[in-house]
Amino acid sequence: MHLVESMRHQRGDLIMQQGALPFQYEIEGGSSGLTALAGLPVYLELVAVMELKENIEEHEKVRCGRQGWTDSQILMSLVLLNIAGGDCVEDLKTLEADEGFGRILRRSEHWGLSRRERREMERRWRKERCRVVPSSSATFRYLEKFHDPKQEVLREQLGQKPDAPKAFIPASNNALQGLSRVNRDLLAFAAAQGASELATLDTDATISKTTKASARYCYKHVKAYQPLNVCWAEQGLMVHTEFRDGNVPAGYEQRRVFEEALSQLPAQVKKVRARSDTAGYQHELLRYLDQGKNERFGRIEFAFSSDVTTEFKRAVAEVPEEAWHKTYRVVHGRTVEADLEWAEVCFVPSDIAKKRTGLEYRYLATREPMLEQELPGMESQKELPFPTMRMVGAKYKVFGIVTNMDWEGERLIRWLHERCGKSEEAHAVLKNDLAGGHFPSQHFGANAAWWWITVLAHNINAIMKRHVLRGDWMNKRMKAIRFALINLPGRVLEHARRLIIRLTQWQPMIRFLMEVRCRIASLVPVPTG
Repeated sequence: MHLVESMRHQRGDLIMQQGALPFQYEIEGGSSGLTALAGLPVYLELVAVMELKENIEEHEKVRCGRQGWTDSQILMSLVLLNIAGGDCVEDLKTLEADEGFGRILRRSEHWGLSRRERREMERRWRKERCRVVPSSSATFRYLEKFHDPKQEVLREQLGQKPDAPKAFIPASNNALQGLSRVNRDLLAFAAAQGASELATLDTDATISKTTKASARYCYKHVKAYQPLNVCWAEQGLMVHTEFRDGNVPAGYEQRRVFEEALSQLPAQVKKVRARSDTAGYQHELLRYLDQGKNERFGRIEFAFSSDVTTEFKRAVAEVPEEAWHKTYRVVHGRTVEADLEWAEVCFVPSDIAKKRTGLEYRYLATREPMLEQELPGMESQKELPFPTMRMVGAKYKVFGIVTNMDWEGERLIRWLHERCGKSEEAHAVLKNDLAGGHFPSQHFGANAAWWWITVLAHNINAIMKRHVLRGDWMNKRMKAIRFALINLPGRVLEHARRLIIRLTQWQPMIRFLMEVRCRIASLVPVPTG
């Protein structure tokens, strides 16, 4: 029995083959209105309510002429591409091929416009417009507008000078600054939905590997970019990001980046706390936070991981054994003793001791016994990625914490450790769930714009999960959201000048989609004035 047959399609010369199972593929004839993204229009509705299109047109002036694609059309297409699962510019072809969603996107562009404005929109095209989203070539040309050739020349010249500083961050042009202002409007919209007056800001850099020839080598000896990000922990939003080369240290100019992040926070925020790893352990930054130099927020409480230097280890060794405190964790509803212990450390760094006006901060040390001890004679053969000390006959992992807060030690440690999981999760979403791990260009500025667009998509999805989907959806990753909500099969029909998205009769998400649309309609607009 022959399981493979060849047949000629009736509508052309396309040869279709039947495989091991009794089914075959055919091309749908005519205008079908089918879509594989029947859940994506609720995101389109959300960005309409938050007035993302208007914000883009206000802050971005890359497309100033009266012909071709507008800033909002291109940027909205790339944001939707991220949410739908695309990770490169060429994936716009897949979005363009989805006829049903294309109808909705095309209609949404004209929604709320007067007849004159709609005509002006159509007159932007010399010929009849045949595409719904920009082509990949048009998108590449647009992204290049975010690149500053003068900064690139300076970047290359500094890299060739032997006495030049290793760290160089190209200045953002007006187009890149516009994306930052668009993100600020997203934060204001999220805060209008009832955000608390407290913002815990987590500063962290992430390595995003790349094969681009123009990229620099990072400390992991691979070519990469290393954006520095500031995340609003309570809201799960990216407040600010600075795109950097891989060879720029994570702690370079952190105070400036943190000040820029503070300026992005909406008016509802009254108090700020800061957390960071050892990259933020800089006395200039600590002084700025503790002395209340920020006019808006005053003194900012912080807890940073501190460097475990030789002097710090010496201070830890002087801590008596009875001064170490146990910590506890909850396992299956029961509170059990953890291996981690902490103690107050009397430590004054030399940078502070040299100055009469030097501030004294509170230092804590944590230690955790190493479960795998080295064999005799092998101690010097193994390089560990964390500091260790030998105390009372055992070897411990040792870490330091610096703070200006008076919290009890275990509470402070637990709060600081919350930063690690949330920051790493946000970075994983940006690089893996969205398109932040795939850069489109050899030019630094174009890749910086691509990263910023990924951040906008991340924040839109965070607002969707927290203020619209709610419940268990708040902890779901994009993979689960796409499978259950976005990638729904449907057919888009037009009746009485209205678009109808028709799902199968037994689709379990239909009622939830209706509820989601009601929640979106009830969202609070950003206050004006």
